[in-house]
Amino acid sequence: MAKDQKKQPRPKAETPKGFRDYFGADVTERKTMLDRIAEVYHRHGFDPLETSAVETVEALGKFLPDVDRPNAGVFAWQEEAVPGGGSGDWLALRYDLTAPLARVAAQFRNDLPAPYRRYAMGPVWRNEKPGPGRFRQFYQCDADTVGSASVAADAEVCAMLADALEAVGIARGDYIVRINNRKVLNGVLEAAEVRADQAEDVLRQIDKFDKVGREGVLALLTVGRKDDSGAEIDGVGLSEAQAQPVLAFLTSKGATNGETLVNLREAVGASVIGLEGVDELAQISDMLAAMGVGEDRAIIDPSIVRGLGYYTGPVFEAELTFEILDEKGRKRQFGSVAGGGRYDGLVERFTGQKVPATGVSIGVDRLLAALRAKGLAGADTAGPVVVTVMDRDRMADYQAMASELRAAGVRAEVYLGNPKNFGNQLKYADKRGAPVAIIQGGDEAERGVVQVKDLILGAKIAAEASLDEWKAQPAQTEVARADLVAEVKRILG
Repeated sequence: MAKDQKKQPRPKAETPKGFRDYFGADVTERKTMLDRIAEVYHRHGFDPLETSAVETVEALGKFLPDVDRPNAGVFAWQEEAVPGGGSGDWLALRYDLTAPLARVAAQFRNDLPAPYRRYAMGPVWRNEKPGPGRFRQFYQCDADTVGSASVAADAEVCAMLADALEAVGIARGDYIVRINNRKVLNGVLEAAEVRADQAEDVLRQIDKFDKVGREGVLALLTVGRKDDSGAEIDGVGLSEAQAQPVLAFLTSKGATNGETLVNLREAVGASVIGLEGVDELAQISDMLAAMGVGEDRAIIDPSIVRGLGYYTGPVFEAELTFEILDEKGRKRQFGSVAGGGRYDGLVERFTGQKVPATGVSIGVDRLLAALRAKGLAGADTAGPVVVTVMDRDRMADYQAMASELRAAGVRAEVYLGNPKNFGNQLKYADKRGAPVAIIQGGDEAERGVVQVKDLILGAKIAAEASLDEWKAQPAQTEVARADLVAEVKRILG
């Protein structure tokens, strides 16, 4: 007799580390938010673009965190080289939505309008160490203009970003779009006589301005400082005189855009590139005002330095200014939910020609978390009307009721579990978040009526009302079968 084969262990029913599943309300809330953003982008003349979830590693190129290891940071694999089939190329799940745009802009440059405005929304994948709130798959929402060197394109993106935030429910006064310019910083570095080999270190230190303040940055730019743990942090080695233009830049924010621009002109001194950057900020400020975007919605703010190592011109960030409670119950400002700017070389690596571009990316999960914190998401989470089943043989009648409700625009379903225990049907309706349950037994069918149970009112009465109030406001009413749809719509309305 053959020896019994060893039983294979059952697979574990668990999500891979760093990934998560999205259920009904999560998917619905995200879709609603992205649909509203898409409407704004569409009104501004941007076209949607959906690219493949898979790109060649070669196309991802410099967008990877480590170009010396082509599969580091991405989920990559090498396709088998087969005559007439596989190419042998390294392929990867897209790391972001920018690299696919670069490839599309180069591949279809003779077919696309110039400049090309596009928006893209979808998941991206990063093979990085997961952590709290950090996942390997997440959504991005980008909008870019490719092929225009005019700062009017930057102003348009900033105005569109402000409109998008308001479209999803963020009230004016609860957000601000902050705008800076890499050219201004270049002018400051020139005025400070910072060497090329010091520039990256200077950028790194001024990025800490929000955390360590003016004196902390001064120390980091010059002789160094001790951090909170007492560890010594080396300084860049600038003299205090060299550091002064940098500090003037970081502290040049005035009460108005006009005042800020005056301060920035002083910070850059005679630097040609710096003055060009200030002029661009002035143009953006004027164009935003012409588009009805006042300083209560978008401002010139030199403290925005994140991304200045990547962007080549204007850079912007959308910040939510309302307070929330952190995990320890402390009040804090919600913070940034979007960022972007102008970048060159987007298509150059494919075509050899510089193609200017500007764009913005909204952090989908962060913005959705903000809407939830403000009570602006999840309000419309009601489940379907549930048609209960009292008699298996009359399933067609119940399906007809559900179909009539759907035809009238009401979300509805028939209970398809075991109908033997009616209490379980109402428990199911409760778990589904159903606002209404429809009941029709044999007696009701003979009389041509149905029972309509308002589950939301019923729960409220059970929790709050006295017996007399309950009798005066019954949560279940009997109506003619022909009036079913009208009664359900009345309750839902």
